[in-house]
Amino acid sequence: MIYIIFGELAMHGFAGGMDGFEELNKMERKKRRLKRHDRISFSATLPGDGSGVFAGSLCVVKLSKDPFSDIRESILDMIDDAGVRDWNTMEELVYCYIALNSPEVHEIIVNAFLSLCYS
Repeated sequence: MIYIIFGELAMHGFAGGMDGFEELNKMERKKRRLKRHDRISFSATLPGDGSGVFAGSLCVVKLSKDPFSDIRESILDMIDDAGVRDWNTMEELVYCYIALNSPEVHEIIVNAFLSLCYS
């Protein structure tokens, strides 16, 4: 097993302009994520040079039996929650995951991102 750090966007401020159905979907995804992250050991913050759309994110640590799948799912959640639509923002997200995790997890993070690019 390996410890990995996930990003979670603070939910306040992202509901503006959404209709009721989208709001409900977002709340349901948040509930599922909270259940999935029931083994959180502590919180952290982004490095000082982390800014932009992810600056308000909360980072959590999780012990994972399947880090590739867990990281990939977390990345998809972050892309959806932040509304990532361009490559520069995607690079910033990659940087956040790399900066917050130990070198032994970096290859898994890169492979998870690449799997999303090629899917």
